[in-house]
Amino acid sequence: MKSTGEIRAELQAASIDGLPEFIHTYESDERAGVQKLVGTAAKRMASLEKERQRIEQLRVYERQYEGCGLVCGIDEVGRGPLAGLVVAGAVILPKDCRILYINDSKKLSEKKREELYEVIMEQAVACAVGYSTPERIDEINILQATYEAMREAIGKLRPQPDILLNDAVKIPGVAIRQVPIIKGDAKSISIGAASIIAKVTRDRLMAEYDKVYPEYDFAGNKGYGSAAHIAAVKKYGPTPIHRRSFIKNFLN
Repeated sequence: MKSTGEIRAELQAASIDGLPEFIHTYESDERAGVQKLVGTAAKRMASLEKERQRIEQLRVYERQYEGCGLVCGIDEVGRGPLAGLVVAGAVILPKDCRILYINDSKKLSEKKREELYEVIMEQAVACAVGYSTPERIDEINILQATYEAMREAIGKLRPQPDILLNDAVKIPGVAIRQVPIIKGDAKSISIGAASIIAKVTRDRLMAEYDKVYPEYDFAGNKGYGSAAHIAAVKKYGPTPIHRRSFIKNFLN
């Protein structure tokens, strides 16, 4: 007979698909420790089923428009920061895609975003990012710069999509049919995937900028206006990646 410790190790090593067999094997073991492990496995299965149901709900728009052809999710990150680029993500997922834990990138931990980024990049039919620089943001304003980044991301996609699911906005200058969805990054699996791609891409860029301009803690604040970041701008002045139109009130 296996010890409780051995069974615990078996559970820790078990894949999601192996949980039903684990429960079947040990549910008749009357040892309290083993029954606790069986209960843990059952809770894990219940949590997984709940997540699968959530993902099915996230596919409602994809199912609605799948007859139109390739469905692409669009989202952006970085409209609010004082420094750095605005980044747009565009993702076409397979029609049968059910990548678990996709969500609005703001609702995910950095570790989970990084994990999902790799999975999305591997499984996507097509994936691209577009950028708009601080100079361009100052020149044409953040909204128009965001549209430019979105158009760039869409233009890079191969193959091109047949319909766009956008997070709230309608992008001017795009001939492809668009469906704006309020809070779309939490309602559409494609938009959620795009938000993750955009967020991870931008966060990695800010981490690189942090190495060049360590006084501003860009790796920590991602360019947003934290108290320490604003204090650094006042003390050291702006860097080349600061948006002058965003920080003018902090400069003498």
